[in-house]
Amino acid sequence: MEILSFNSLESTQLYLIKQIKNGTLTAPICVVAKEQTAGIGSRDNSWEGGEGNLFFSFAVNIEDLPKDLPLSSASIYFSFIMKEILKEKSEDIWLKWPNDLYQNSSKIGGTITKKIDNILICGIGVNLQKKSNLFEALNLNVEPINLLSKYLQALKKYPTWKQIFSLYRIEFYRNKGYFAHIDGELKSLEKAILLEDGSLIIDKKRVYSIR
Repeated sequence: MEILSFNSLESTQLYLIKQIKNGTLTAPICVVAKEQTAGIGSRDNSWEGGEGNLFFSFAVNIEDLPKDLPLSSASIYFSFIMKEILKEKSEDIWLKWPNDLYQNSSKIGGTITKKIDNILICGIGVNLQKKSNLFEALNLNVEPINLLSKYLQALKKYPTWKQIFSLYRIEFYRNKGYFAHIDGELKSLEKAILLEDGSLIIDKKRVYSIR
Protein backbone atom coordinates (compact mmCIF):
# COMPACT_ATOMS: atom_id res chain seq x y z
CA MET A 1 0.00 0.00 0.00
CA GLU A 2 1.38 3.41 -0.96
CA ILE A 3 1.98 5.82 1.94
CA LEU A 4 1.68 9.59 1.56
CA SER A 5 3.49 11.46 4.36
CA PHE A 6 2.82 15.00 5.58
CA ASN A 7 4.38 17.14 8.28
CA SER A 8 0.99 18.45 9.36
CA LEU A 9 -2.67 17.94 8.47
CA GLU A 10 -5.85 19.03 10.17
CA SER A 11 -7.09 15.44 9.88
CA THR A 12 -5.65 12.52 7.95
CA GLN A 13 -9.13 11.05 7.65
CA LEU A 14 -10.85 14.19 6.38
CA TYR A 15 -8.01 14.74 3.91
CA LEU A 16 -8.26 11.18 2.61
CA ILE A 17 -12.06 11.30 2.38
CA LYS A 18 -11.85 14.50 0.31
CA GLN A 19 -9.23 13.06 -2.05
CA ILE A 20 -11.17 9.81 -2.48
CA LYS A 21 -14.41 11.66 -3.22
CA ASN A 22 -12.84 13.94 -5.83
CA GLY A 23 -10.93 11.09 -7.45
CA THR A 24 -7.45 12.44 -6.71
CA LEU A 25 -6.59 9.29 -4.75
CA THR A 26 -7.84 5.72 -5.08
CA ALA A 27 -7.80 2.74 -2.73
CA PRO A 28 -5.63 1.18 -1.48
CA ILE A 29 -3.80 4.21 -0.11
CA CYS A 30 -2.54 5.44 3.27
CA VAL A 31 -2.01 8.99 4.57
CA VAL A 32 0.15 9.73 7.63
CA ALA A 33 0.97 13.02 9.35
CA LYS A 34 3.61 13.91 11.94
CA GLU A 35 1.15 16.38 13.46
CA GLN A 36 -2.64 16.45 13.42
CA THR A 37 -4.33 19.70 14.43
CA ALA A 38 -8.04 18.86 14.16
CA GLY A 39 -8.37 15.10 13.95
CA ILE A 40 -11.77 13.44 14.14
CA GLY A 41 -12.61 10.91 16.83
CA SER A 42 -15.79 9.05 17.71
CA ARG A 43 -18.98 11.12 18.05
CA ASP A 44 -17.18 14.02 16.29
CA ASN A 45 -14.75 14.44 19.18
CA SER A 46 -11.32 15.83 18.32
CA TRP A 47 -8.12 13.80 18.25
CA GLU A 48 -5.15 16.07 17.75
CA GLY A 49 -1.53 15.84 18.77
CA GLY A 50 2.06 16.69 18.01
CA GLU A 51 5.06 14.97 16.51
CA GLY A 52 6.03 11.67 18.09
CA ASN A 53 2.53 10.23 18.04
CA LEU A 54 0.93 8.19 15.26
CA PHE A 55 -1.84 9.63 13.10
CA PHE A 56 -2.85 7.90 9.89
CA SER A 57 -5.79 6.94 7.71
CA PHE A 58 -6.05 4.37 4.98
CA ALA A 59 -8.56 3.42 2.31
CA VAL A 60 -9.23 -0.16 1.21
CA ASN A 61 -11.65 -1.67 -1.25
CA ILE A 62 -14.37 -3.66 0.48
CA GLU A 63 -13.91 -6.48 -2.05
CA ASP A 64 -10.35 -6.96 -0.80
CA LEU A 65 -11.44 -7.53 2.79
CA PRO A 66 -12.21 -10.99 4.20
CA LYS A 67 -15.58 -12.25 3.00
CA ASP A 68 -16.66 -13.09 6.55
CA LEU A 69 -16.01 -9.59 7.95
CA PRO A 70 -19.23 -7.88 9.15
CA LEU A 71 -18.80 -4.29 7.94
CA SER A 72 -20.48 -3.02 11.10
CA SER A 73 -17.50 -4.45 13.01
CA ALA A 74 -14.78 -3.10 10.73
CA SER A 75 -13.46 -0.82 13.48
CA ILE A 76 -13.07 -3.82 15.80
CA TYR A 77 -11.18 -5.63 13.03
CA PHE A 78 -8.81 -2.76 12.20
CA SER A 79 -8.32 -1.83 15.88
CA PHE A 80 -7.51 -5.34 16.98
CA ILE A 81 -4.75 -5.66 14.39
CA MET A 82 -3.22 -2.46 15.79
CA LYS A 83 -3.63 -3.79 19.33
CA GLU A 84 -1.64 -6.90 18.43
CA ILE A 85 1.17 -4.75 16.97
CA LEU A 86 1.28 -2.51 20.04
CA LYS A 87 1.24 -5.49 22.38
CA GLU A 88 4.62 -6.52 20.98
CA LYS A 89 6.01 -3.21 22.29
CA SER A 90 4.09 -2.74 25.52
CA GLU A 91 2.17 -5.02 27.87
CA ASP A 92 -1.45 -4.71 28.96
CA ILE A 93 -2.75 -3.29 25.69
CA TRP A 94 -6.34 -4.21 25.02
CA LEU A 95 -9.30 -3.16 22.88
CA LYS A 96 -12.33 -1.63 24.57
CA TRP A 97 -15.48 -2.23 22.54
CA PRO A 98 -15.66 -1.20 19.85
CA ASN A 99 -12.77 1.08 18.88
CA ASP A 100 -10.75 2.38 21.85
CA LEU A 101 -7.18 1.23 22.50
CA TYR A 102 -6.29 1.01 26.19
CA GLN A 103 -3.21 0.35 28.28
CA ASN A 104 -4.50 -0.97 31.58
CA SER A 105 -7.18 1.60 32.52
CA SER A 106 -5.94 4.46 30.31
CA LYS A 107 -7.08 5.23 26.78
CA ILE A 108 -4.10 5.69 24.48
CA GLY A 109 -5.67 5.49 21.03
CA GLY A 110 -8.73 4.96 18.91
CA THR A 111 -10.13 4.07 15.51
CA ILE A 112 -12.91 5.45 13.36
CA THR A 113 -14.15 3.90 10.11
CA LYS A 114 -16.36 5.35 7.38
CA LYS A 115 -17.83 3.77 4.25
CA ILE A 116 -17.82 5.62 0.95
CA ASP A 117 -19.42 3.61 -1.86
CA ASN A 118 -17.36 0.40 -2.03
CA ILE A 119 -14.45 1.78 0.00
CA LEU A 120 -13.73 1.75 3.74
CA ILE A 121 -11.68 4.62 5.14
CA CYS A 122 -10.15 3.95 8.54
CA GLY A 123 -8.42 6.53 10.72
CA ILE A 124 -6.23 5.50 13.67
CA GLY A 125 -4.58 7.67 16.28
CA VAL A 126 -2.19 6.37 18.95
CA ASN A 127 -0.38 8.42 21.60
CA LEU A 128 3.06 6.84 21.44
CA GLN A 129 5.40 9.32 23.08
CA LYS A 130 3.43 12.36 24.20
CA LYS A 131 0.31 12.77 26.27
CA SER A 132 -2.17 14.77 24.20
CA ASN A 133 -5.88 15.18 23.44
CA LEU A 134 -6.68 14.57 27.13
CA PHE A 135 -5.51 10.94 26.90
CA GLU A 136 -2.42 9.11 28.10
CA ALA A 137 0.63 8.02 26.08
CA LEU A 138 2.48 4.71 25.87
CA ASN A 139 5.87 6.45 26.18
CA LEU A 140 7.33 4.16 23.55
CA ASN A 141 10.69 4.95 21.99
CA VAL A 142 9.60 3.91 18.52
CA GLU A 143 9.35 5.82 15.26
CA PRO A 144 5.69 6.23 14.24
CA ILE A 145 6.47 5.47 10.58
CA ASN A 146 8.07 2.15 11.55
CA LEU A 147 5.02 1.17 13.57
CA LEU A 148 2.78 2.18 10.67
CA SER A 149 4.80 0.04 8.27
CA LYS A 150 4.44 -2.96 10.57
CA TYR A 151 0.70 -2.37 10.88
CA LEU A 152 0.18 -2.20 7.13
CA GLN A 153 2.19 -5.38 6.64
CA ALA A 154 -0.08 -7.16 9.13
CA LEU A 155 -3.20 -5.69 7.53
CA LYS A 156 -2.03 -6.81 4.08
CA LYS A 157 -2.42 -10.42 5.22
CA TYR A 158 -6.13 -9.74 5.81
CA PRO A 159 -6.75 -12.28 8.58
CA THR A 160 -10.30 -13.55 8.60
CA TRP A 161 -12.91 -12.13 10.95
CA LYS A 162 -13.10 -15.58 12.53
CA GLN A 163 -9.40 -15.39 13.40
CA ILE A 164 -9.67 -11.88 14.84
CA PHE A 165 -12.90 -12.55 16.73
CA SER A 166 -11.62 -15.76 18.33
CA LEU A 167 -8.85 -13.70 19.96
CA TYR A 168 -10.99 -10.68 20.79
CA ARG A 169 -13.62 -12.83 22.49
CA ILE A 170 -10.98 -14.11 24.94
CA GLU A 171 -10.14 -10.63 26.21
CA PHE A 172 -13.64 -9.15 26.03
CA TYR A 173 -14.01 -9.63 29.79
CA ARG A 174 -11.78 -6.57 30.22
CA ASN A 175 -14.74 -4.42 29.13
CA LYS A 176 -16.54 -5.21 32.39
CA GLY A 177 -16.64 -2.10 34.52
CA TYR A 178 -16.44 0.23 31.51
CA PHE A 179 -19.08 2.10 29.54
CA ALA A 180 -19.80 2.75 25.85
CA HIS A 181 -21.70 5.54 24.13
CA ILE A 182 -24.71 3.96 22.44
CA ASP A 183 -27.45 6.00 20.75
CA GLY A 184 -26.37 9.08 22.65
CA GLU A 185 -26.40 7.35 26.03
CA LEU A 186 -23.62 6.00 28.21
CA LYS A 187 -24.28 2.29 28.69
CA SER A 188 -22.55 -0.06 31.11
CA LEU A 189 -20.75 -3.03 29.56
CA GLU A 190 -20.88 -4.97 32.82
CA LYS A 191 -23.49 -7.45 31.59
CA ALA A 192 -22.97 -7.01 27.84
CA ILE A 193 -23.02 -10.22 25.78
CA LEU A 194 -20.66 -10.33 22.79
CA LEU A 195 -22.13 -11.94 19.67
CA GLU A 196 -20.29 -13.61 16.78
CA ASP A 197 -20.60 -10.59 14.48
CA GLY A 198 -19.11 -8.20 17.04
CA SER A 199 -22.45 -6.75 18.14
CA LEU A 200 -23.59 -6.75 21.76
CA ILE A 201 -26.73 -7.57 23.68
CA ILE A 202 -27.29 -4.85 26.29
CA ASP A 203 -30.53 -4.67 28.27
CA LYS A 204 -32.05 -7.21 25.85
CA LYS A 205 -31.29 -4.92 22.91
CA ARG A 206 -28.86 -5.71 20.10
CA VAL A 207 -26.24 -3.01 19.56
CA TYR A 208 -23.90 -2.80 16.59
CA SER A 209 -20.35 -1.51 16.70
CA ILE A 210 -20.54 1.05 13.90
CA ARG A 211 -17.95 3.79 14.48
